[in-house]
Amino acid sequence: MTGQSVRLPPLNALRVFWAVMRQGSFRSAADELLVTPQAVSQQIKLLEDILHVQLFERKGRVIEPTEQAVVLSHFIEAGFDEFTEGVRRITNSTYRNRININVSPYFATRYLMERLERFRDQMPGADIRLTTMVKMRDFAADEVDVSIEWGFGNWKEYDTTLLVQDPKIICCAPRLADVIKTPEDLARHTLLHPVLARTLWDSVLRHLGMTSHELAGEIEFQDAATMRRAAISGMGVGLISKLDAMEDLTEGRLVAPFGLDALSNMESEDIPGFYLIVPRAHKRVGIISNFCQWIVSENWSTDG
Repeated sequence: MTGQSVRLPPLNALRVFWAVMRQGSFRSAADELLVTPQAVSQQIKLLEDILHVQLFERKGRVIEPTEQAVVLSHFIEAGFDEFTEGVRRITNSTYRNRININVSPYFATRYLMERLERFRDQMPGADIRLTTMVKMRDFAADEVDVSIEWGFGNWKEYDTTLLVQDPKIICCAPRLADVIKTPEDLARHTLLHPVLARTLWDSVLRHLGMTSHELAGEIEFQDAATMRRAAISGMGVGLISKLDAMEDLTEGRLVAPFGLDALSNMESEDIPGFYLIVPRAHKRVGIISNFCQWIVSENWSTDG
């Protein structure tokens, strides 16, 4: 091993530092840790002396973290997450072969359920606990090991892997299709979109060549199924997942006024998808690592 050795600071000093970063003040951190503000200040001073960097700028009674403190805090958080997960796994035997998975309801019904037995075949003793919620759950508070979420991959604090894209088709009820001939006509109708993607229509309209627009109205929906029903009922124009749209177009429940390929060449970052999201510490656990390897190896762009 080459290079200068690094003197690691005491764990207690790191714990105090992390409390200060979360609480925003020495006094609040002291209250959390049940010590005096002076004790907190001493631990921060010790940490700064060991690291040879200033972590906080003192401005009267107000402290502001330096850039170095912000960088360090990310690694400290990851380290404490690993400590917590390790203790949880070895002290509670019920967790050793259990995996708690939260899945986007759409991905669960359209993709995962018919294939989950394949993972069971690989891990016969696995205790799989599955929840389906649109909003991503708190990994620590809700004891979630792995999450599969719909979105655009903006979960930088976790390991994130795209499983499959969710391309959209602009769809409306047949009676609306007669008055929607150009992209400009969309602005005169209510646009339907999922609550998790308030900017998706902006990307679509920009792709269609509309650089500026005023919309007649928008309606948000918590889940794709409700938005799809709203489009079928004629409530407005929806961005329907291709798998659903093809069924509805075939049955005549919906019409694609601009064709099936109007959005086919959108920029990849504007196309939503389903992502595997895992805290890095969790991937050290055997059953979680095995699940991640399995789900990434599956080809979700094809039928099971």
